[in-house]
Amino acid sequence: MWYLKFGVNPQGELITISEVSSGKTNLVCPFCSRSLTAKKGKIKQHHFAHTVETCLRVRKGKLPSLPLYDNFHLQLSAKHFQLVKDLWREYGNTNYALVTVPFELNLKKLFEWTPQGYYFTDLGKIPVAGLSLSKFNTLQESLILSELNRLTNSVEMAKAIGGELLEEKLADLKIYHLQQRRILRFTLYFLEIKCDGKTLHKIGVTSRKIGLRLGEIKRDLQQHFSNININVLNTWQHRGNVELYFKHRYKQFNYRIGKLTEYYKFHDIESVKHDLYSMQPKILEGQELEIWS
Repeated sequence: MWYLKFGVNPQGELITISEVSSGKTNLVCPFCSRSLTAKKGKIKQHHFAHTVETCLRVRKGKLPSLPLYDNFHLQLSAKHFQLVKDLWREYGNTNYALVTVPFELNLKKLFEWTPQGYYFTDLGKIPVAGLSLSKFNTLQESLILSELNRLTNSVEMAKAIGGELLEEKLADLKIYHLQQRRILRFTLYFLEIKCDGKTLHKIGVTSRKIGLRLGEIKRDLQQHFSNININVLNTWQHRGNVELYFKHRYKQFNYRIGKLTEYYKFHDIESVKHDLYSMQPKILEGQELEIWS
């Protein structure tokens, strides 16, 4: 089952279902511009529904989405996902090669063949959170550009055909641009938080000045702690794409504080810092610069 996860606010920005409360919103569908209602029940996946009638484009099914943004299982079946985890546990951190791998995993380019045998590719390391943040950025950015080129070419082909197909392809390209613009306008931040004798860390993104976000974070924490000291360790502009993969990569260190979920308690903070600080600054060029501006 596919669900609409985005709406557009009055400023023309893409807003995710996780950013709104359940009920009617001031958001509209990115395709038909009709109002949306947030559905956040306990059974179905949280999603947006048209307040009146669902438009044809959404009824038709899955829409273009950024590669490796919020889904890192690569559409693997439960059986194959478990197999990849088992293989990573046995071979991932060794120099030993696999003699054989299932055809389906090889077809998805999760492994590469060498004269010594099969090894995990960078793509294959993503479901098991084994790829560094720096390499993740390199891989994801190439896939984002490839998908952008595919959608752009689809528009050009549809122009030659005309009719409703062109409308649909233009709408697909529009929502993809909105998703790109969304991650580019965010700054990733990493915080060290000392509270009542505990040392925690927090990952997050913001499109505002970091000082405004820090005030909100402190107010949230004051419901649980008395003495709070927040230190900004680093920020990365235009890196809104990294937050969810970081959470996937370090989920075993997640430290829940009531309903707050973006806090971590690390055993080896230096290795985490090295992973983050190895990321190159994001320099906008060409198509990205046009989309962000």
